[in-house]
Amino acid sequence: MTQVLDTVLLLALPASGKSEVRRYLAHLDPEVAARDFHMGPTVQLDDFPYVHLMRRVDDELQAMKQPRLYFEAPDRSFQDPRAWGTLIDLLNQDYDDLVTKRHYAPASAAEWLFGRFDKASEAVGATPRIKALDASTKSQLAEVLEDEARALLDEKLENYPDTLEGKTLVIEFARGGKQGSKMPLAAPYGYAYSIGRLSPALLQKARILYIWVTPEESRRKNEARTDPNDPGSILHHGVPLHVMLNEYGCDDMDWLESQSTQKGTVTIERDGVRHFLPIARVDNRVDRTSFVREPEDKWKPEDVKPLHDGLKGALDQLIRHTKS
Repeated sequence: MTQVLDTVLLLALPASGKSEVRRYLAHLDPEVAARDFHMGPTVQLDDFPYVHLMRRVDDELQAMKQPRLYFEAPDRSFQDPRAWGTLIDLLNQDYDDLVTKRHYAPASAAEWLFGRFDKASEAVGATPRIKALDASTKSQLAEVLEDEARALLDEKLENYPDTLEGKTLVIEFARGGKQGSKMPLAAPYGYAYSIGRLSPALLQKARILYIWVTPEESRRKNEARTDPNDPGSILHHGVPLHVMLNEYGCDDMDWLESQSTQKGTVTIERDGVRHFLPIARVDNRVDRTSFVREPEDKWKPEDVKPLHDGLKGALDQLIRHTKS
C-alpha cells in the first residue's frame, strides 16, 4: 500500500501560491495524488477565514461608532501581535474537532464564533476582547455577522471526514516580520513562534511544504490577485500594503532551516520538547501557480507541468525523510 503523508504545513508569504497549490491538489485524481505526491484525499485547514472575520468584526464596530477590537485600522496590522498565536489556537481547536468529530448546533453561530475568538486569545495570554463589549453592542454585532459566522460553521462541520486514516491534512498559514528585520524574529512574529504554538499531536506528524518566493514577488502577486469585490475569498483576497511591509516584509524560514541540527528539517520547541519538522521547497520565484486561479478548462499543459513536477520533487523529498 502506498505510504501517504499525514500532515503537511503549507507555508509561505501571502500570495505566494499556497491556496493555488491546495486547489491543484484537491482537483487531482486520488490515484495520481497518491502515486506522484504521496497524498491521500486532502482535509484542509486555513487561518485566513478567521482573519477575515476579525476584520469584519472591526468594520461593523466602526460602523456603530465603537472602537475597533483587533486591528489598528482597516488597512493596518493587529493591535496586539499575539493575535498571530490566537489564530494558531483556532487551528488547534479545528484539528481537535476534526479528530473527535465534535458537533456544534448553537442558536447563534456568531455568538459561538465570538466565544472561540475569546478562548483562543486567552490561550496565548492575550485579552479576550469580545466579552468586554456591552450586551447591546455584542447582540447587534452578532445579528449583523450571523450569516457569515453560520457559513463558516457549516463549512467546518462539512469538512469532517469519516476518518483521517489514509487522508492528508493540509494546514495553511503565512507568517513573517517587518521588512529589514534581523533574525531570529522576536515572538510573536515569524514561523518559529506560530509553528511552536501548534498542538503536540500536530507537531509529532507535521511536515513543511514551503512555497518559496521573495518578499518583492509576494507583494507583486498580492496586488495582482486582489479583488476588492471578494475580500473573503481564499484565492482573491488582498493584504494591505502596510501589512505586507510590516508583517510580511521577510520571514524566518531560511534562518530556521539553517539553524537546525538535522539537515532538511526545521527545529521547533514546545513545552521543552524539540520537534524536527522535515521541510521541502517549491521554488515559485518564477510564477508556476497563478494559472490555477482560472477555471480548470483553461489550464494549459505547459502551465500544469512545471507546477506538477515542482510539487512532485518536493513531496518526494518529504516522504523520503518520513521513511528514513
